[in-house]
Amino acid sequence: RAENMGEAVLQILSLAKASGYILDNVASTQAGRELLASGVIAAEQMDNLALGLRLLNAAAKADGCAPDRGDDLVASVSSASQRACTLIHRKAIDAAVDKNNWKLAVKLEELMTERSLTPSTQVLRKVVGICTKNEKSRKATAILLDWIQRAEDGKAEIPPISVFNNVVNACEICGEESLTLVVLEAMKDAHKSEGNIVTTNIALKRLAKQGNLLAVEGIIVAMLQSGVEPNVVTYTTAIGACVKAEDSEMAVEWLSRMRSRNIMPNYHTYNTVLAACLDGKLESTKRGSMVASEMLQDIQKELAEGIIGNAEYISVMPDAYTKTLARSLMKQLRENWRSGDINMQEAKSTIRVPLLKLVDFEKSEAAAEVNKQKDAAKVAMVEDDQIDSDQFNEDLANVVAMAKDHRTMEV
Repeated sequence: RAENMGEAVLQILSLAKASGYILDNVASTQAGRELLASGVIAAEQMDNLALGLRLLNAAAKADGCAPDRGDDLVASVSSASQRACTLIHRKAIDAAVDKNNWKLAVKLEELMTERSLTPSTQVLRKVVGICTKNEKSRKATAILLDWIQRAEDGKAEIPPISVFNNVVNACEICGEESLTLVVLEAMKDAHKSEGNIVTTNIALKRLAKQGNLLAVEGIIVAMLQSGVEPNVVTYTTAIGACVKAEDSEMAVEWLSRMRSRNIMPNYHTYNTVLAACLDGKLESTKRGSMVASEMLQDIQKELAEGIIGNAEYISVMPDAYTKTLARSLMKQLRENWRSGDINMQEAKSTIRVPLLKLVDFEKSEAAAEVNKQKDAAKVAMVEDDQIDSDQFNEDLANVVAMAKDHRTMEV
Protein backbone atom coordinates (compact mmCIF):
# COMPACT_ATOMS: atom_id res chain seq x y z
CA ARG A 1 0.00 0.00 0.00
CA ALA A 2 3.01 2.30 -0.27
CA GLU A 3 2.45 5.34 -2.46
CA ASN A 4 4.77 4.07 -5.17
CA MET A 5 2.89 0.76 -5.35
CA GLY A 6 -0.27 2.20 -6.94
CA GLU A 7 0.42 0.90 -10.45
CA ALA A 8 1.47 -2.49 -9.10
CA VAL A 9 -1.85 -2.86 -7.25
CA LEU A 10 -3.76 -2.01 -10.41
CA GLN A 11 -1.78 -4.65 -12.30
CA ILE A 12 -2.78 -7.23 -9.69
CA LEU A 13 -6.43 -6.23 -10.14
CA SER A 14 -6.06 -6.67 -13.88
CA LEU A 15 -4.50 -10.11 -13.40
CA ALA A 16 -7.31 -11.13 -11.06
CA LYS A 17 -9.87 -10.09 -13.65
CA ALA A 18 -7.95 -11.91 -16.37
CA SER A 19 -7.91 -15.06 -14.22
CA GLY A 20 -11.68 -15.19 -14.33
CA TYR A 21 -12.61 -13.31 -11.18
CA ILE A 22 -15.67 -11.14 -11.67
CA LEU A 23 -15.06 -7.68 -10.26
CA ASP A 24 -18.64 -7.36 -8.99
CA ASN A 25 -18.24 -10.51 -6.86
CA VAL A 26 -14.75 -9.95 -5.44
CA ALA A 27 -16.06 -8.08 -2.37
CA SER A 28 -17.90 -11.22 -1.21
CA THR A 29 -14.78 -12.34 0.68
CA GLN A 30 -12.49 -10.55 3.11
CA ALA A 31 -9.48 -11.11 0.82
CA GLY A 32 -11.44 -9.65 -2.11
CA ARG A 33 -12.45 -6.61 -0.10
CA GLU A 34 -8.86 -6.00 0.91
CA LEU A 35 -7.83 -6.22 -2.73
CA LEU A 36 -10.50 -3.71 -3.77
CA ALA A 37 -9.54 -1.43 -0.87
CA SER A 38 -5.95 -1.47 -2.10
CA GLY A 39 -7.23 -0.65 -5.57
CA VAL A 40 -9.22 2.33 -4.23
CA ILE A 41 -6.15 3.60 -2.36
CA ALA A 42 -4.07 3.26 -5.51
CA ALA A 43 -6.72 5.05 -7.58
CA GLU A 44 -6.74 7.97 -5.16
CA GLN A 45 -2.95 8.18 -5.17
CA MET A 46 -3.00 8.27 -8.97
CA ASP A 47 -5.91 10.76 -8.94
CA ASN A 48 -8.00 8.32 -10.96
CA LEU A 49 -11.38 9.19 -9.51
CA ALA A 50 -13.36 7.22 -12.09
CA LEU A 51 -11.51 4.02 -11.24
CA GLY A 52 -11.92 4.49 -7.50
CA LEU A 53 -15.66 5.01 -7.86
CA ARG A 54 -15.89 2.05 -10.26
CA LEU A 55 -14.28 -0.28 -7.70
CA LEU A 56 -16.63 0.89 -4.97
CA ASN A 57 -19.66 0.48 -7.24
CA ALA A 58 -18.49 -3.07 -8.02
CA ALA A 59 -18.17 -3.81 -4.31
CA ALA A 60 -21.73 -2.56 -3.75
CA LYS A 61 -23.04 -5.28 -6.10
CA ALA A 62 -21.32 -8.16 -4.31
CA ASP A 63 -23.50 -10.86 -2.75
CA GLY A 64 -22.87 -12.40 0.65
CA CYS A 65 -22.14 -9.14 2.49
CA ALA A 66 -25.50 -8.81 4.25
CA PRO A 67 -26.48 -7.17 6.47
CA ASP A 68 -23.72 -4.78 5.37
CA ARG A 69 -22.92 -3.45 1.92
CA GLY A 70 -19.82 -4.47 0.05
CA ASP A 71 -18.74 -0.91 -0.71
CA ASP A 72 -19.22 0.05 2.95
CA LEU A 73 -17.03 -2.88 4.01
CA VAL A 74 -14.35 -2.00 1.46
CA ALA A 75 -14.23 1.58 2.69
CA SER A 76 -13.84 0.39 6.30
CA VAL A 77 -11.05 -2.13 5.64
CA SER A 78 -8.50 0.31 7.10
CA SER A 79 -8.03 3.94 7.98
CA ALA A 80 -6.12 4.33 4.73
CA SER A 81 -9.00 2.95 2.63
CA GLN A 82 -11.51 5.13 4.46
CA ARG A 83 -9.36 8.21 3.88
CA ALA A 84 -8.93 7.33 0.18
CA CYS A 85 -12.67 6.79 -0.28
CA THR A 86 -13.44 10.11 1.41
CA LEU A 87 -10.93 11.99 -0.75
CA ILE A 88 -12.21 10.38 -3.96
CA HIS A 89 -15.80 11.41 -3.21
CA ARG A 90 -14.75 14.92 -2.17
CA LYS A 91 -12.74 15.45 -5.36
CA ALA A 92 -15.54 14.00 -7.48
CA ILE A 93 -18.04 16.37 -5.86
CA ASP A 94 -15.69 19.29 -6.52
CA ALA A 95 -15.53 18.27 -10.18
CA ALA A 96 -19.33 17.96 -10.39
CA VAL A 97 -19.79 21.40 -8.86
CA ASP A 98 -17.26 22.90 -11.28
CA LYS A 99 -19.31 21.46 -14.15
CA ASN A 100 -22.57 22.66 -12.54
CA ASN A 101 -23.82 19.06 -12.41
CA TRP A 102 -26.06 19.23 -9.34
CA LYS A 103 -27.52 15.73 -9.82
CA LEU A 104 -24.08 14.10 -9.75
CA ALA A 105 -22.97 16.17 -6.75
CA VAL A 106 -26.08 15.13 -4.81
CA LYS A 107 -25.66 11.45 -5.77
CA LEU A 108 -22.04 11.42 -4.65
CA GLU A 109 -22.96 13.00 -1.32
CA GLU A 110 -25.65 10.35 -0.84
CA LEU A 111 -23.12 7.62 -1.61
CA MET A 112 -20.77 9.01 1.01
CA THR A 113 -23.48 8.51 3.63
CA GLU A 114 -24.30 5.01 2.38
CA ARG A 115 -20.61 4.11 2.58
CA SER A 116 -20.28 5.42 6.15
CA LEU A 117 -18.08 8.28 5.00
CA THR A 118 -18.44 11.66 6.69
CA PRO A 119 -18.90 14.66 4.39
CA SER A 120 -17.06 17.72 5.66
CA THR A 121 -18.80 21.05 6.21
CA GLN A 122 -17.11 22.29 3.04
CA VAL A 123 -18.51 19.38 1.01
CA LEU A 124 -22.03 19.86 2.35
CA ARG A 125 -21.90 23.59 1.64
CA LYS A 126 -20.88 22.91 -1.94
CA VAL A 127 -23.66 20.37 -2.51
CA VAL A 128 -26.31 22.62 -0.99
CA GLY A 129 -24.86 25.56 -2.92
CA ILE A 130 -25.03 23.84 -6.30
CA CYS A 131 -28.66 22.93 -5.59
CA THR A 132 -29.62 26.49 -4.67
CA LYS A 133 -27.71 27.83 -7.65
CA ASN A 134 -29.85 25.63 -9.91
CA GLU A 135 -33.01 26.54 -7.97
CA LYS A 136 -33.54 23.00 -6.67
CA SER A 137 -35.13 24.20 -3.45
CA ARG A 138 -36.63 20.88 -2.37
CA LYS A 139 -33.39 18.96 -2.74
CA ALA A 140 -31.41 21.74 -1.04
CA THR A 141 -33.88 21.74 1.85
CA ALA A 142 -33.69 17.95 2.21
CA ILE A 143 -29.89 18.00 2.35
CA LEU A 144 -29.93 20.89 4.83
CA LEU A 145 -32.37 19.13 7.15
CA ASP A 146 -30.27 15.96 6.98
CA TRP A 147 -27.20 18.06 7.78
CA ILE A 148 -28.97 19.47 10.84
CA GLN A 149 -29.79 15.93 12.00
CA ARG A 150 -26.13 14.95 11.64
CA ALA A 151 -25.18 17.95 13.74
CA GLU A 152 -27.67 16.92 16.43
CA ASP A 153 -26.13 13.44 16.38
CA GLY A 154 -22.67 14.93 16.82
CA LYS A 155 -21.53 13.87 13.34
CA ALA A 156 -21.27 17.35 11.79
CA GLU A 157 -21.08 21.02 12.62
CA ILE A 158 -24.27 23.07 12.65
CA PRO A 159 -24.88 24.58 9.18
CA PRO A 160 -23.91 28.27 9.19
CA ILE A 161 -26.64 30.89 8.85
CA SER A 162 -25.39 31.78 5.36
CA VAL A 163 -26.36 28.27 4.17
CA PHE A 164 -29.85 28.67 5.63
CA ASN A 165 -30.13 32.02 3.85
CA ASN A 166 -29.18 30.51 0.50
CA VAL A 167 -31.78 27.77 0.89
CA VAL A 168 -34.46 30.24 1.98
CA ASN A 169 -33.65 32.40 -1.03
CA ALA A 170 -33.96 29.38 -3.35
CA CYS A 171 -37.32 28.49 -1.79
CA GLU A 172 -38.52 32.05 -2.31
CA ILE A 173 -37.40 32.05 -5.94
CA CYS A 174 -39.18 28.74 -6.55
CA GLY A 175 -42.35 29.92 -4.80
CA GLU A 176 -42.05 27.25 -2.11
CA GLU A 177 -43.45 29.29 0.76
CA SER A 178 -44.11 26.25 2.95
CA LEU A 179 -40.48 25.15 2.59
CA THR A 180 -39.36 28.68 3.40
CA LEU A 181 -41.14 28.44 6.74
CA VAL A 182 -39.65 24.99 7.40
CA VAL A 183 -36.10 26.25 6.79
CA LEU A 184 -36.62 29.41 8.86
CA GLU A 185 -37.97 27.35 11.74
CA ALA A 186 -35.03 24.95 11.46
CA MET A 187 -32.61 27.87 11.55
CA LYS A 188 -34.32 29.27 14.63
CA ASP A 189 -33.97 25.90 16.39
CA ALA A 190 -30.38 25.33 15.27
CA HIS A 191 -28.99 28.78 16.00
CA LYS A 192 -31.51 30.06 18.55
CA SER A 193 -31.73 33.05 16.24
CA GLU A 194 -34.00 34.63 13.68
CA GLY A 195 -31.00 34.86 11.34
CA ASN A 196 -29.03 37.88 10.20
CA ILE A 197 -29.51 40.85 7.94
CA VAL A 198 -29.41 38.65 4.84
CA THR A 199 -32.29 36.61 6.22
CA THR A 200 -34.25 39.80 6.82
CA ASN A 201 -33.50 41.09 3.33
CA ILE A 202 -34.87 37.86 1.85
CA ALA A 203 -38.09 38.31 3.83
CA LEU A 204 -38.24 41.93 2.68
CA LYS A 205 -37.87 40.84 -0.93
CA ARG A 206 -41.02 38.74 -0.71
CA LEU A 207 -43.00 41.65 0.75
CA ALA A 208 -41.51 44.05 -1.80
CA LYS A 209 -42.75 41.87 -4.64
CA GLN A 210 -46.23 42.24 -3.16
CA GLY A 211 -45.84 46.01 -2.82
CA ASN A 212 -46.66 45.68 0.89
CA LEU A 213 -45.26 49.01 2.12
CA LEU A 214 -46.56 48.77 5.67
CA ALA A 215 -45.07 45.32 6.25
CA VAL A 216 -41.74 46.40 4.74
CA GLU A 217 -41.61 49.43 7.02
CA GLY A 218 -42.54 47.28 10.00
CA ILE A 219 -39.65 44.91 9.41
CA ILE A 220 -37.12 47.72 9.05
CA VAL A 221 -38.40 49.45 12.19
CA ALA A 222 -38.10 46.13 14.06
CA MET A 223 -34.52 45.77 12.78
CA LEU A 224 -33.59 49.18 14.13
CA GLN A 225 -35.29 48.51 17.46
CA SER A 226 -33.33 45.26 17.83
CA GLY A 227 -30.03 46.99 17.06
CA VAL A 228 -29.61 45.59 13.54
CA GLU A 229 -28.58 48.30 11.09
CA PRO A 230 -30.19 47.99 7.64
CA ASN A 231 -27.76 48.04 4.71
CA VAL A 232 -27.99 49.34 1.16
CA VAL A 233 -29.76 46.15 0.03
CA THR A 234 -32.38 46.59 2.75
CA TYR A 235 -33.23 50.14 1.69
CA THR A 236 -33.07 49.37 -2.02
CA THR A 237 -35.50 46.50 -1.43
CA ALA A 238 -37.84 48.83 0.46
CA ILE A 239 -37.72 51.23 -2.50
CA GLY A 240 -38.46 48.26 -4.76
CA ALA A 241 -41.69 47.79 -2.83
CA CYS A 242 -42.56 51.38 -3.73
CA VAL A 243 -42.11 50.53 -7.42
CA LYS A 244 -44.68 47.76 -7.07
CA ALA A 245 -47.00 50.01 -5.11
CA GLU A 246 -46.45 52.90 -7.56
CA ASP A 247 -45.63 55.22 -4.67
CA SER A 248 -42.86 57.58 -5.76
CA GLU A 249 -43.26 59.77 -2.68
CA MET A 250 -42.43 56.87 -0.36
CA ALA A 251 -39.53 55.83 -2.58
CA VAL A 252 -37.95 59.26 -2.17
CA GLU A 253 -38.71 59.12 1.56
CA TRP A 254 -36.75 55.84 1.88
CA LEU A 255 -33.87 57.46 0.03
CA SER A 256 -33.90 60.25 2.58
CA ARG A 257 -34.15 57.82 5.50
CA MET A 258 -31.16 55.80 4.41
CA ARG A 259 -29.08 58.95 4.11
CA SER A 260 -30.14 59.94 7.62
CA ARG A 261 -28.70 56.59 8.83
CA ASN A 262 -25.47 57.34 6.95
CA ILE A 263 -26.15 54.52 4.45
CA MET A 264 -25.22 55.89 1.06
CA PRO A 265 -27.23 54.87 -2.01
CA ASN A 266 -25.51 53.19 -4.94
CA TYR A 267 -26.55 53.24 -8.59
CA HIS A 268 -28.93 50.30 -8.02
CA THR A 269 -30.70 52.35 -5.34
CA TYR A 270 -30.98 55.41 -7.58
CA ASN A 271 -32.23 53.31 -10.49
CA THR A 272 -34.94 51.79 -8.31
CA VAL A 273 -36.10 55.23 -7.11
CA LEU A 274 -36.19 56.48 -10.69
CA ALA A 275 -38.26 53.43 -11.67
CA ALA A 276 -40.73 54.24 -8.88
CA CYS A 277 -41.27 57.67 -10.45
CA LEU A 278 -42.59 56.23 -13.71
CA ASP A 279 -46.29 56.40 -12.93
CA GLY A 280 -47.28 59.15 -15.38
CA LYS A 281 -47.84 61.83 -12.74
CA LEU A 282 -46.18 65.26 -12.90
CA GLU A 283 -45.30 65.14 -9.19
CA SER A 284 -43.50 61.87 -9.75
CA THR A 285 -41.65 63.33 -12.74
CA LYS A 286 -40.50 66.20 -10.52
CA ARG A 287 -39.34 63.73 -7.89
CA GLY A 288 -37.45 61.79 -10.54
CA SER A 289 -35.74 65.00 -11.65
CA MET A 290 -34.80 65.78 -8.04
CA VAL A 291 -33.37 62.30 -7.56
CA ALA A 292 -31.41 62.65 -10.81
CA SER A 293 -29.91 65.88 -9.43
CA GLU A 294 -28.89 64.09 -6.23
CA MET A 295 -27.33 61.29 -8.24
CA LEU A 296 -25.34 63.77 -10.33
CA GLN A 297 -24.04 65.41 -7.16
CA ASP A 298 -22.97 62.04 -5.77
CA ILE A 299 -21.29 61.24 -9.08
CA GLN A 300 -19.16 64.37 -8.83
CA LYS A 301 -18.30 63.53 -5.24
CA GLU A 302 -17.27 60.01 -6.19
CA LEU A 303 -15.13 61.30 -9.04
CA ALA A 304 -13.39 63.69 -6.66
CA GLU A 305 -12.85 61.23 -3.81
CA GLY A 306 -12.53 57.95 -5.71
CA ILE A 307 -13.88 54.50 -4.80
CA ILE A 308 -12.63 52.39 -1.91
CA GLY A 309 -14.11 48.91 -2.00
CA ASN A 310 -16.32 47.06 -4.42
CA ALA A 311 -17.89 49.40 -6.96
CA GLU A 312 -20.95 47.14 -7.21
CA TYR A 313 -21.74 47.97 -3.57
CA ILE A 314 -20.96 51.66 -3.34
CA SER A 315 -20.59 53.27 -6.77
CA VAL A 316 -23.23 55.73 -7.96
CA MET A 317 -21.97 55.81 -11.54
CA PRO A 318 -24.94 55.43 -13.92
CA ASP A 319 -25.30 52.34 -16.07
CA ALA A 320 -27.31 51.63 -19.23
CA TYR A 321 -30.47 51.11 -17.17
CA THR A 322 -30.05 54.56 -15.61
CA LYS A 323 -30.02 56.05 -19.09
CA THR A 324 -33.14 54.09 -20.04
CA LEU A 325 -34.97 55.30 -16.95
CA ALA A 326 -33.94 58.93 -17.52
CA ARG A 327 -35.20 58.74 -21.11
CA SER A 328 -38.49 57.29 -19.89
CA LEU A 329 -38.89 60.10 -17.37
CA MET A 330 -38.20 62.65 -20.12
CA LYS A 331 -40.92 60.99 -22.21
CA GLN A 332 -43.23 61.12 -19.20
CA LEU A 333 -42.41 64.83 -18.79
CA ARG A 334 -43.32 65.40 -22.43
CA GLU A 335 -46.70 63.78 -21.81
CA ASN A 336 -47.11 65.99 -18.75
CA TRP A 337 -46.72 69.21 -20.74
CA ARG A 338 -48.83 67.91 -23.61
CA SER A 339 -51.66 67.27 -21.18
CA GLY A 340 -51.33 70.82 -19.85
CA ASP A 341 -49.95 69.90 -16.44
CA ILE A 342 -46.90 72.16 -16.89
CA ASN A 343 -45.58 74.78 -19.30
CA MET A 344 -43.27 73.22 -21.89
CA GLN A 345 -40.54 75.87 -21.59
CA GLU A 346 -40.57 75.63 -17.82
CA ALA A 347 -40.35 71.85 -18.01
CA LYS A 348 -37.44 71.94 -20.45
CA SER A 349 -35.48 74.56 -18.51
CA THR A 350 -35.92 72.96 -15.08
CA ILE A 351 -37.19 69.40 -14.70
CA ARG A 352 -35.62 67.99 -17.86
CA VAL A 353 -32.09 69.36 -17.24
CA PRO A 354 -30.78 66.73 -14.75
CA LEU A 355 -32.53 63.94 -16.63
CA LEU A 356 -30.85 64.98 -19.86
CA LYS A 357 -27.47 65.05 -18.09
CA LEU A 358 -27.95 61.43 -17.05
CA VAL A 359 -28.88 60.45 -20.60
CA ASP A 360 -25.80 62.21 -21.98
CA PHE A 361 -23.48 61.14 -19.17
CA GLU A 362 -21.57 58.56 -21.20
CA LYS A 363 -20.68 61.27 -23.73
CA SER A 364 -19.13 63.50 -21.06
CA GLU A 365 -15.52 63.71 -19.95
CA ALA A 366 -16.60 62.38 -16.57
CA ALA A 367 -17.57 59.07 -18.18
CA ALA A 368 -13.96 58.45 -19.18
CA GLU A 369 -12.92 59.12 -15.60
CA VAL A 370 -15.49 56.57 -14.41
CA ASN A 371 -13.67 53.69 -16.06
CA LYS A 372 -10.40 54.75 -14.46
CA GLN A 373 -12.06 54.94 -11.06
CA LYS A 374 -13.64 51.49 -11.41
CA ASP A 375 -10.39 49.90 -12.57
CA ALA A 376 -8.56 51.46 -9.64
CA ALA A 377 -11.26 50.26 -7.27
CA LYS A 378 -10.86 46.67 -8.47
CA VAL A 379 -7.13 46.80 -7.73
CA ALA A 380 -7.56 48.44 -4.33
CA MET A 381 -10.72 46.58 -3.31
CA VAL A 382 -10.79 45.63 0.35
CA GLU A 383 -12.68 42.43 1.17
CA ASP A 384 -15.18 42.60 3.99
CA ASP A 385 -15.41 39.29 5.85
CA GLN A 386 -18.86 40.15 7.11
CA ILE A 387 -20.36 40.37 3.65
CA ASP A 388 -21.04 37.43 1.39
CA SER A 389 -20.31 39.20 -1.90
CA ASP A 390 -22.12 36.64 -4.04
CA GLN A 391 -25.27 36.90 -1.94
CA PHE A 392 -24.94 40.70 -1.84
CA ASN A 393 -24.72 40.94 -5.63
CA GLU A 394 -27.58 38.47 -6.05
CA ASP A 395 -29.83 40.41 -3.66
CA LEU A 396 -29.17 43.69 -5.50
CA ALA A 397 -29.76 42.04 -8.85
CA ASN A 398 -33.06 40.58 -7.66
CA VAL A 399 -34.33 43.98 -6.50
CA VAL A 400 -33.35 45.64 -9.78
CA ALA A 401 -34.93 42.81 -11.79
CA MET A 402 -38.13 43.21 -9.79
CA ALA A 403 -38.25 46.93 -10.63
CA LYS A 404 -37.49 46.27 -14.29
CA ASP A 405 -40.23 43.67 -14.56
CA HIS A 406 -42.78 46.06 -13.15
CA ARG A 407 -41.76 48.90 -15.48
CA THR A 408 -41.38 46.91 -18.69
CA MET A 409 -44.27 48.64 -20.43
CA GLU A 410 -43.19 52.13 -19.42
CA VAL A 411 -39.50 51.59 -20.13
